Amino acid sequence: MIRTTTLANGLRIASDTIEHVETVALGVWLNIGTRHEKKSENGIAHMLEHMAFKGTKNRTALDISKAIEDVGGYMNAYTSREMTAYYVRVLRKDVELAVDILSDILQNSVFDAAEFEREQGVILQEIGRSNDTPDDVVFDYFQETCFGDHPMGWATLGTEDIIKSLTPEAVKAYMDRHYGVKNMVFCAAGRVDHDELSGLVEKYFTNLSDKGDQTPLPAQYVGGDFRESKELEQVHVVLGLPTVSMFDETYYDYMILASILGGGMASRLFNEIREKRGLVYTISADQYSYTDAGMFSVYAGTGPKEVAELLPVVCSELKKATDTITEEELNRSKNQMQAGLLMGLESTSHRCERLAKHMHLFGRSIAMEEVLQKLSRVSVQSVQAACQKVLSGKPTLTTLGLVDHVMPYDELVKNLAA
Repeated sequence: MIRTTTLANGLRIASDTIEHVETVALGVWLNIGTRHEKKSENGIAHMLEHMAFKGTKNRTALDISKAIEDVGGYMNAYTSREMTAYYVRVLRKDVELAVDILSDILQNSVFDAAEFEREQGVILQEIGRSNDTPDDVVFDYFQETCFGDHPMGWATLGTEDIIKSLTPEAVKAYMDRHYGVKNMVFCAAGRVDHDELSGLVEKYFTNLSDKGDQTPLPAQYVGGDFRESKELEQVHVVLGLPTVSMFDETYYDYMILASILGGGMASRLFNEIREKRGLVYTISADQYSYTDAGMFSVYAGTGPKEVAELLPVVCSELKKATDTITEEELNRSKNQMQAGLLMGLESTSHRCERLAKHMHLFGRSIAMEEVLQKLSRVSVQSVQAACQKVLSGKPTLTTLGLVDHVMPYDELVKNLAA
């Protein structure tokens, strides 16, 4: 059962009680991320996420880790372009400890200079690891090419130069600016009593700011071509086109389209490009939706010679999908999505995160029946219409590797429009 409460200080609490489990997933989600940064501080949201675990007025970094691990719990955090989360998974008897720890790191972090310097080094290593992983970095290039010099196009990790330039004072100021109750929701899922949870959150979260107003710049898709020549075994290719936000009524049409084209081993791109032609090991299609923008993308890794054949075939498959999608494909993709949604309900962590995102995006929990009803309304005709709309947009092409034989961008544009 899902219940919600708003405390006197404005902090919203939402819980999803599951009686047949013994654990609770709980945490704080903030609708703050990379897109809320200034250019000179790119990466600061992610830096803050790291520093929150590095000591408070009451606990050292080791104290924080041991407190959770001593009871067999798990604690982590993440930063995305539109959200930051701090979450814990514990046995039901340890819920109070988890609430205490979360409140401490979000209200009493000290940003010790020595810890800060060490964590800068950790993040620089993380950036280095990402740069050494071409199928990761090509998506950073893709995001930047889609949105240009806009916060939505910046890397979540930031750049080495900016990370080196950050100071504890700057990170604390960012936290003071954004980490207020207006941007927060506290969520839990599992064997949890809502009234007890609300009392614990009220007890421990006593020093939250009422700040938190934030109006990010509207996303502005620009698209275009980016190529980086690098001595790699494979050429990594991402082809993208603008679509819709997560609030658009046709959102599920694009999700189903991505599934039909590249959502598994039965998908069109996998069968045509890997199974029939042997051009790739990996190929997939995805729909990424944000609060005010969206992109459809196809990713593939292929050989320097095979890349010449790859993009023409991808374009051909995209164009075919405007009028050849079958009921069998539609039903398979619907079943895959429905199964994924329902399987997710078996995880307390998944349910907690789902609830938190719904609270931020819609101000309420969206019942699974409502989601499945929207999914049921997707038709062959609506998916084909979505594909036609995809192809009407300006493409984004990012390639990394030995790119000499990649189709020229102007030729790609003509090919998709033909």
